[in-house]
Amino acid sequence: MPRSRYEHLVTEMNAGVGWRNLSDDGMRREPTRNVEITAVENRVLGGNFPWNLVTVETDAGVRGYGEAFCGPISEHIDYLETSLVGENPYDVERLTEHMTQTLSGLAGGEGYSQAAVSGVETALWDLAGKLTELPVYQLLGGKFRDAVDIYCDCHAGEHLGEADEDPHEKYDPEVYADVAEEVVNEGFDALKFDLDVAPGDTDTATRRLSNAAVQHKVDIVDAIRNRIGTEPTLAFDLHWSFTVETALRVARKLEPYDLAWLEDPVPPENADSHRRVTEGTHTPILAGENLVRVEGFLPFFEAGAIDIAAPDIQKCGGLSEFRKISTLADAYDVPVTPHNVASPVGTMASVHACATVPNAFALEYHARDVDWWDDLHTSDSLIEDGQIALPEEPGLGIDVNIDVINERLAAGEEPLEAEP
Repeated sequence: MPRSRYEHLVTEMNAGVGWRNLSDDGMRREPTRNVEITAVENRVLGGNFPWNLVTVETDAGVRGYGEAFCGPISEHIDYLETSLVGENPYDVERLTEHMTQTLSGLAGGEGYSQAAVSGVETALWDLAGKLTELPVYQLLGGKFRDAVDIYCDCHAGEHLGEADEDPHEKYDPEVYADVAEEVVNEGFDALKFDLDVAPGDTDTATRRLSNAAVQHKVDIVDAIRNRIGTEPTLAFDLHWSFTVETALRVARKLEPYDLAWLEDPVPPENADSHRRVTEGTHTPILAGENLVRVEGFLPFFEAGAIDIAAPDIQKCGGLSEFRKISTLADAYDVPVTPHNVASPVGTMASVHACATVPNAFALEYHARDVDWWDDLHTSDSLIEDGQIALPEEPGLGIDVNIDVINERLAAGEEPLEAEP
């Protein structure tokens, strides 16, 4: 019986591009490292986002865990499994290229194809660490820091107010200020809010804002700064919603508030639009969560289009690709702070990656309203005083709680069996 519904197609594709077939055809290695992948699977958890938990099984009885960006990943993983079963998980870099090539007919270097590659690549690093009894950061080349600073994404609107509250009241500036004060009191000294929403009628198709809508955003920032002071790091996200003209009006109005950054002010496809915004304001501009691989970031660095880069490690190609992006960013004197909406698995993978590059200064945490986030692993709370300590245990250094994972599976997902 075929292992995957795509087995025949994947086999045919590999045969058709044999000159670029990067599968293992019998490479030599020390016998104790002759390990084979036996299964690659994805399960969706029902978090505040649909978290894609990727597992890679081996004939050594060791399982690796990774996470792919939220979205339609399971089909991609199913497609990739045939090309990975029988491969040696130690060859992380080769298998990452092998996966991208296997997906070449499905835009392998872009979009959700790279999100799938990212999830498997992370699980392979976790496996390699467990098999060698080394933490992933050590396999990636060592660390620059013992802990990674975390900034808390506080959302906006309905995430801030009560369920039965008037929708307009949820966007009152003082509601934002109340939440900012709570988050700072919880130990975070860096936080971010969404700023691309506002009460009232707006013709969103134009991607423009009225003077009143712009002033509402200024009032939110002003209220938060007045409440928490100037010391906490404060940023705001526009979710690629606006024209260059409107983005500049907002950014210039916010210059007196000493923001860490204004995120994704214009759509992600055009580096020149970002350059025009970046050059037109003193407010730092951040972007990058919608870009993948080095090739996607290069035009933005070359054009001086962003002040800060934000690759998503569960989307951009994985830990190694993030390191390549960060190295390129460093060559252009651009710091990085990864986008992260992941479960503890993807978050810890991002912690390892951030610790291994000099220019990663913070990592996003996007699950403050998920009260069972820390239940997905068996350790104490991962975030302490606004930081996550880099673990010394093998692999990602996180022991997942399989019972809780199975309790939180999305509808239709198969339970995860206990490890051998």
